Amino acid sequence: MAARLSSGENRLVSLPLSRIRVIMKSSPEVSSINQDALFLTAKATELFVQYLATYSYKHGRGKEKNALTYSDLSHTAEECETFQFLADILPKKILASKYLKMLEKEKRDGEVGEDEEDEEDENETVDEDVGSQDQRRIAS
Repeated sequence: MAARLSSGENRLVSLPLSRIRVIMKSSPEVSSINQDALFLTAKATELFVQYLATYSYKHGRGKEKNALTYSDLSHTAEECETFQFLADILPKKILASKYLKMLEKEKRDGEVGEDEEDEEDENETVDEDVGSQDQRRIAS
């Protein structure tokens, strides 16, 4: 196979095989890596990145600007079902001020939600007490 040709490897794959080997060996289940498996993983990764970039360019604003941007990639990861597993890796960028506002809003909503739950628990207890008093009056 082509992976055995050490001088030709660099021309067939753009990604550095040594880095891919390090990433693959970082998995505790992997003890040794076959050269063919290393080459095929590199080539598959290269093709995947190419497909992601092409898809993002075609379905994003890349055609308008004649450039591929991070927002195109993050939009693809969020909107396209095929790439949704990348949503955590390619999140949409937001300003820090907007993020802080979102956190404050969530905190306020969380506090309000907890207060409402407490009120509901108190109301249920009151309703039960009133119901038992009504039953006593009827029995008397």
